[in-house]
Amino acid sequence: MAANNPNSKEKKSVMQSVLLCCKLHISESRNREALESIQRAAKHDPETVIVNIFEDREYNRINYTLVSYVIHDATTGSPIYCPLQQTVVAIAAAAYDGINLELHSGAHPRLGVVDDITVHPLARASLDEAAWLAKRLAAEFGNRFQVPVYLYNDAHPTGKALDTIRRELGYYRPNLRGIQWAGWPHMESLPVKPDEGPDVVSRARGITMIGARAWVAMYNVPIMSTDVSAARRIAARVSARGGGLPAVQTLGLLHGEGTTEIACILLEPNQIGADHVQNRVEMLAAQEDLDVEKGYFTDFSPEMILETYMKLINAS
Repeated sequence: MAANNPNSKEKKSVMQSVLLCCKLHISESRNREALESIQRAAKHDPETVIVNIFEDREYNRINYTLVSYVIHDATTGSPIYCPLQQTVVAIAAAAYDGINLELHSGAHPRLGVVDDITVHPLARASLDEAAWLAKRLAAEFGNRFQVPVYLYNDAHPTGKALDTIRRELGYYRPNLRGIQWAGWPHMESLPVKPDEGPDVVSRARGITMIGARAWVAMYNVPIMSTDVSAARRIAARVSARGGGLPAVQTLGLLHGEGTTEIACILLEPNQIGADHVQNRVEMLAAQEDLDVEKGYFTDFSPEMILETYMKLINAS
């Protein structure tokens, strides 16, 4: 179709205008064979740009940040094509082939092999366009891979939040010694009907969350202690849910032999940023006589992602 194959001048204009960013969180970072297969799949389409890859062996989790353009129908203006869709599906196929959730363990919660997919608008894209792609991905995952899919935020009919769905599904409850997640979680049936896919779960694949939302930042603060209970107390008092910082969600997790972490999602990073979180964690940790290291982001800012994308497509 002509809409999917613009000439080079038109195509370059499209590739630099309406852009979507897709973040994939996959439950694996130790199986090199599986990761190499996923990496090959991530290069499935040269018009999808891999902007960042973040691996965490302790959490046994890898995050991909991908960017590509959106093509619209010339008559209606509706989105009709984005290379991200086929790239994400190719990555998922490789992940499901190479990873068995029943054999997985890690210090980070998860409910699926392809645990979470978030679509963010970039450049002149809108949340409506991000939601369009999220819904297309959800339908394909449900039909092709036969995994239950839960939509969230702007992709959900009522805007249901990701953390609300996760809480309903038991995402935050460790199932091994109170500090680790291993194998398929203990639930035997799904307490909430999925938006796409079957009502039964493959223990090898689990379920997938797919959503669209405005930009959020992931910021983790290391604490020099293995006291998970202390980390959880601090995390609770940092989060909005616990009466702490507005628009901040947190988890207190074990992270390696000598540290724990306060893993944070900053829902409004331009309002409540990393410096606010860092200061609050340091203050609360001092009350527990614990040392804190400087935190780190697990991904680039939207501005850095856009800049990296532009450099890579212009170079190619």
